[in-house]
Amino acid sequence: MDEYSEIAAGVIETEIEGLTALTGQLRDAKSNLAIAVNESVAQLADLKGRLILTGMGKSGHVARKIAATFASTGTAASFVHPAEASHGDLGMIVRDDIVLALSNSGETGELSDVLAYVQRFAIPLIVMTTGAGSTLAQAGDISLVLPKAAEAGASTPAPTTTTTMMMALGDALAIALLRKKGVTAQDFRAFHPGGRLGAALKRVTDLMHHKEMPLCKGEDGVDHAIDIITKSGFGCAGVVDGAGALVGMVTDGDLRRHFSRSLSGARVAEIMTKNPHVVREDSVAAEALALFADRKITAVFIVDEKQRPLGIVHVHDCLDVGVV
Repeated sequence: MDEYSEIAAGVIETEIEGLTALTGQLRDAKSNLAIAVNESVAQLADLKGRLILTGMGKSGHVARKIAATFASTGTAASFVHPAEASHGDLGMIVRDDIVLALSNSGETGELSDVLAYVQRFAIPLIVMTTGAGSTLAQAGDISLVLPKAAEAGASTPAPTTTTTMMMALGDALAIALLRKKGVTAQDFRAFHPGGRLGAALKRVTDLMHHKEMPLCKGEDGVDHAIDIITKSGFGCAGVVDGAGALVGMVTDGDLRRHFSRSLSGARVAEIMTKNPHVVREDSVAAEALALFADRKITAVFIVDEKQRPLGIVHVHDCLDVGVV
């Protein structure tokens, strides 16, 4: 058993060496790969159609994954199988598209019809390969040539390190493009509406309570604030000024802190917490939950640019939809 775990560790170490070589080239601004990556991201940023990924065998599996990564980060992307492309699926590729073709050797015969098609219709071609002088590299408008690296299985030519580098570079391109396009958390949520990620990226305005908000004024009596807090169930009441801006908050904690004094006749302004924590209407649920945890509070008001309350959200509202 120990022998096999040692083999497994060796495989990972070999692949890490490949990734280290890849990182080294990317950090060398004058390297061909770094220049090609910058050119690729610039071209993809102007993409009007879809990014078409293609590849055969293991490269094809990696291409499918890269297509999914691009699609999930805001770039329309699809995988076209090169063999199926030769039997009608070339029609899925149109002039506004960009093709990203993957091949370890760069001499994959099944890609020939795709290469001829993109050349015929002047469709931009980005290639990813280890074959610097290969047919594929020479055909590409931009060639992402990976560094030569040992495959992890010394006794078999099966691609391991190579496919790991391809997948990592695909992720790198997708995230670099995401940064260039300025995709926000709200944009990202549109691509991930389900599960914990979708919940965390919900806007607070999707969760807030906006009807009959627990609000009072500074000149109101504390008894009135207590009545509002009791009826609302949020454990607090917001305090607004004459212009409707939130200037304070009265919480159960504020009431307990002043319990020793007589509150009969006292005004809300005397006991409220001034400048309470708030979140903006464009904030996401994960930000609100982080505020709850950091400040040890259970409810927060959502305000507009003039500090006017739009609603209130409770920690349970976040937890109920799966934000963790």
